[in-house]
Amino acid sequence: MNRAGASALPARMARLALRLYVALVLLFLLLPILAIVPLSFSSGSLLVYPLPGWSLRWYGEVLTSAAWMRALANSLFVGALATVFAVLLGTLASLGLARQRGPWAAALKMLALSPMIVPVILVAVASYFFLAPLDLAGSYSGLVLVHTVIAVPFVVIPVLTALELQDPHLARAAASCGATPAAAFWRVTLPGIRPAMASGALFAFAASFDDVVIALFIAGARQRTLPQEMFSGLRDSITPAMLAVATLMIVISTALYLAVARVQRRSRAALVSAHATFPG
Repeated sequence: MNRAGASALPARMARLALRLYVALVLLFLLLPILAIVPLSFSSGSLLVYPLPGWSLRWYGEVLTSAAWMRALANSLFVGALATVFAVLLGTLASLGLARQRGPWAAALKMLALSPMIVPVILVAVASYFFLAPLDLAGSYSGLVLVHTVIAVPFVVIPVLTALELQDPHLARAAASCGATPAAAFWRVTLPGIRPAMASGALFAFAASFDDVVIALFIAGARQRTLPQEMFSGLRDSITPAMLAVATLMIVISTALYLAVARVQRRSRAALVSAHATFPG
């Protein structure tokens, strides 16, 4: 018994060390957030600890400011449209890339992922010189177009991976059961890649919602986004109002993550149902 306990001791120590390491990594990642959120509730005007008091003053200032609310509305509007277009185009591109074989397949995949590889400042400059002659610079259409371009790779990566990992025999089994190609896609292929599409949509929205470089080049006075408004405010003065905006962005991102997690759970349930309908 003592020998068994002695042999299990290194394993317990290894698990404890792993948990401690994971906790330290999470603390390192969350520490900036843990420092920002309390400061947004400060009653003072300076970013100092300890807080002079607790107040919702800065949230009230942000929520009653026409400039901040217009920037938030612009970010949500542009981000939502860019996400819809990115999911549509990225999913169609993934369906095509998954069927590609030969030497051109790698080149096509690299081309689809190039907006993620090229530095964003180059994308912004090139987009400006492309859109300016078309009178699309300083417009919602131009901003949505460029944000869609940078968001598509975030959809292609998870969807293409899901398609490559999907069992190809499922579609054949559906066809052997009398399903048409359209029915096989909607009831077998789509449920299998829906969680990946949801993950891609989340990252696509985050890429658009957090962008400031492209907005500085493409957006006009009426299209100022939330990160752009924050960037402009940093040149004047840093107040807890900026941290209140950052906290609101964290809340929005967290809510989107929870929504995507719920969609993924439902998609997995639908995939199990599809497997039961068309057994392999």
